[in-house]
Amino acid sequence: MFGFGKRKNPTAIDRLRAGRWQCATCDVEHGWPFDLAARAPDPWPHETVYEPNSALRLEGDFLSEDFCVLGGHYFFVRAVLEIPVQGLEQPFGFGCWSTLSRTNFERYVEGFDAGDYPEGEQWTGWLCNQLLDYVGDAPIGVWVQLRTGRQRPLLWVAEDDEPLAARQQEGMSPEEMLGLLNHYGHGP
Repeated sequence: MFGFGKRKNPTAIDRLRAGRWQCATCDVEHGWPFDLAARAPDPWPHETVYEPNSALRLEGDFLSEDFCVLGGHYFFVRAVLEIPVQGLEQPFGFGCWSTLSRTNFERYVEGFDAGDYPEGEQWTGWLCNQLLDYVGDAPIGVWVQLRTGRQRPLLWVAEDDEPLAARQQEGMSPEEMLGLLNHYGHGP
């Protein structure tokens, strides 16, 4: 038998390379590259309603699309943690939140509108969102790499023995990527 008329099931890489798929959950057409984003840091105890960045308060609780303050003591910025996907040119981007010290938070806010930061400057922080099994209950230290032009900072896992650090260095398999998209309800 020659198999005429039989369809070969597409592989994970084929599905991602196809570039577009109808989401099984939200019925919206998605495409690659496809990023996921956390709307707030995991410790945020309130409903996720954004205030304007211009209303930033350093006391009490505050949440905008770019900044978060908890109790006037904990300071967060929205950032991007990129993970390459093996066999694809574009990485997966996880829009997430990182802590910053108050001093670095204030420096970040000061340069935010102009997007003018020293090239390659890095600060330390803690990743504040779960990502499937790659981030457990223990905090993960990150390097927060500032970028010019109002781009959100990039995050790099600081400890090489973290599974997420290995994914940032070696990449995620296409099967893992599809599993991640399916887990969060946006897979093909």
